[in-house]
Amino acid sequence: MIRLGRPQDLISTFCSICTRFTRTVVTQPNIMSENKVIDMNQQEKRPLEEETEHDAKKMKTDTFVRIKKRNFAMMLGYLGKNYFGMQRNPGMATIEEELISAMLKAKLINSGDFETIQNINFQRAARTDKGVSAVRQTVSLKLPENPCKDTLNAYLPDDIRVFAIKRVTKGFNSKSQCDARTYSYTIPTFAFADENMEEFAETAEFVDVDKRMEQLSTIDGKPYHDYRLPKEKLEELREMLKLYEGTHNFHNFTSKVLPLDPRAKRFIMSFTTEDPFVVDNMEFITLKVKGQSFMLHQIRKMVAMSIGLLRKHINREIFDQAFERRKYDISRAPSLGLMLNIVHYDYYNKKYGSDGVHEKLDWLECEEEIREFEKTKILKDVFDTEIKEKATLNWLANLNLNSFGPRDEAKWAARDEARAKAEAEAKTETEAKAEAEPEAQTPVEKDDK
Repeated sequence: MIRLGRPQDLISTFCSICTRFTRTVVTQPNIMSENKVIDMNQQEKRPLEEETEHDAKKMKTDTFVRIKKRNFAMMLGYLGKNYFGMQRNPGMATIEEELISAMLKAKLINSGDFETIQNINFQRAARTDKGVSAVRQTVSLKLPENPCKDTLNAYLPDDIRVFAIKRVTKGFNSKSQCDARTYSYTIPTFAFADENMEEFAETAEFVDVDKRMEQLSTIDGKPYHDYRLPKEKLEELREMLKLYEGTHNFHNFTSKVLPLDPRAKRFIMSFTTEDPFVVDNMEFITLKVKGQSFMLHQIRKMVAMSIGLLRKHINREIFDQAFERRKYDISRAPSLGLMLNIVHYDYYNKKYGSDGVHEKLDWLECEEEIREFEKTKILKDVFDTEIKEKATLNWLANLNLNSFGPRDEAKWAARDEARAKAEAEAKTETEAKAEAEPEAQTPVEKDDK
């Protein structure tokens, strides 16, 4: 017969047995729970599944290698003939689109940088317009260390070439730290020849291009391509170009800029011309203009105004008045011969070029390669196009007395009104035609058998 003790003794014995059993479970790892580790004397720990996930994330973070990027200046040249300018424009062929695509293929940037190029602080020194080329364009951007220009060039078309990539200071910006920009404009010298003003006066309102082409094809009884600029005419051109130097109001040399707009004030450091040279029996000349900055179409209008003055289409009084408040019309010279020639970083070179860490941005080490590209790609296209397509001759043939001089506001208002009326009539006619036509029926698709 079993004898039971007092209830208090039984309870004490039971608790003692439970305590010994619990300690045995905790200290033996072979019988630990798969989901929890329990310790009666400590706080409850995280489930093992959560620990595994946490460890995986930690491992992934530890093994990720962040690519360190540095600030670089990239110097490139390009033939602008087949592009709608330098600046990236979705759906359009531009220099930047080709360059950024090549950087993605060369693994210098990732897909996120490709979509949002501001991620790498991309900036251009100058925005060239449609058809305008560049001999020495500069962009600033962040890239991985030791980028290879040859690898990048392998993914670029033949009409775009990267000449050098250099480390620059952390805060370098190719646009804001540029001291000045030099553009060159190459054009046949016959564009500056004197013209028979009686023949030119016939084009006051309407231009018969074919007739004008025939008139312009002969200069002093000789074919136009045989023309050679006389020395006195060359000196006259040089003196005329000096009139642009200094600070002037160039509101008439661009578009959508009012006379009192501060942007119209531009400082021209120099405007010179080199000696004429002959290519395939046609004489050319290169003008060079250096300024702090330029507005849209400004240089092409400056060249056109110079041509108008030397051909006697306008007089000096008209030229001087073009810088005043009154609105003047100035034709644009062809974009063919215009190119960005040099981007100047004189202050940067003086301050950082000899610090032992950074290089000067003068690109002298690749000058031979630059000149070869300029000669074989850019200038060759200018010469070939002029000779085959007669670009300058066609432009001259389309000029008339309204191409330069004070704008007749009443006439322009009448033109705008007539254009708006024509557009409204065309729209009304299209709408009426659409209403008259029955709605197109969507064909019923038959099941394939």
